[in-house]
Amino acid sequence: MHNQNPVFIPGPTNMPEALRRAVDMPTMDHRSAGFKDILHPALDGVKKVLKSETAEVFLFPSTGSGGWETALSNTLCKGDKVLACENGMFSQKWIDMCLRHGLEVEVVKVEWGMGIPAARFEEILAADKSHEIKAVLATHNETATGVVSDIAAVRAAINSAAHPALLFVDGVSSIGSMDFRMDEWGVDVAITGSQKGFMLPAGLAIAAFSPKASAMVESATLPRWYFDIRDMRAGYAVNGYPYTPPVGMINGLKMATDMLLSEGLENVFARHERIATGVRKAVAAWNMPLYAHSPELFSNSVSAIKTPDGYDANQIVTLASDKYDTAFGGGLGQVAGKLFRIGHLGSLTDMMALSGLAVAEMCMKDLGFPITLGAGVAVAQEHCRTSI
Repeated sequence: MHNQNPVFIPGPTNMPEALRRAVDMPTMDHRSAGFKDILHPALDGVKKVLKSETAEVFLFPSTGSGGWETALSNTLCKGDKVLACENGMFSQKWIDMCLRHGLEVEVVKVEWGMGIPAARFEEILAADKSHEIKAVLATHNETATGVVSDIAAVRAAINSAAHPALLFVDGVSSIGSMDFRMDEWGVDVAITGSQKGFMLPAGLAIAAFSPKASAMVESATLPRWYFDIRDMRAGYAVNGYPYTPPVGMINGLKMATDMLLSEGLENVFARHERIATGVRKAVAAWNMPLYAHSPELFSNSVSAIKTPDGYDANQIVTLASDKYDTAFGGGLGQVAGKLFRIGHLGSLTDMMALSGLAVAEMCMKDLGFPITLGAGVAVAQEHCRTSI
């Protein structure tokens, strides 16, 4: 595949050349005095992106899945009960992780393409008079289906039920691309990774703990060693790490947060919304629905596009790669073959997005889809021309 072509998968995302150079740095002694000038600015930058004044940020050599485990193992005990919604592949995987850790999970299953039902959460929490539920798990942006859920509404449900449960939020494909307000929304653990909104390679799990969540670490009894935030905290206190850190990745994160904050977070979010709107206009011109059931659920970081009955969406992904050297996301789990995904997050411009739409159209035309070549690109061009 030509590495000049942008990717349109929902992560890892395109990487600016400046971040590539920041990651590709000479070997550094991570026990030297200079490491603090990389580590602490990266931690502070993440807090600003999360819009938090009080969070403790922890960086683990891992991915977002390691962030899930960090949240669970540092706050809960075997047999604890958690409440979660299954509305896609990644929420499903987090639930599976809970079960493997010996947690009891009350699962609210909704149709894939739907968001988290905050009202149902409130009913369950209000009925939990003995407060057996210790944590609520919420996937902010379900990457498999292009569905964004209202985290403020989930927190409001917890508060309305007067329930003390912690709120854990998977923001892997939202943080850094879509508005995220950790303090305002009352998020207790926010989880993301380096390879999405932060525009870096995969390799860092980023977990931010509220003071309430941090206070649970001593009473939590789930097994942990690598993901123990106490060891990480102790390392930070002496400008170090409990084990060998990925210095280049942390240096990249430092620069990534600088880039996001320099552009201005609201400008970053507006850019993603503008590009996503152009993609959605193109999809409508193709006469294909998004998998997300209603407009308030439409994600600004990934669009999952449902193909007509009788047409295999995986063929679009394969042909795009084989013929046009372009990467789109395929359907996962129960939606495999039923949809393809256009990632429009991270380092992406309006012009790059237009090229991706053009390739998608060529693939569908090649495969005999009922599409008029140029239909979606034209409306996206008009949107781009009049909205920038």
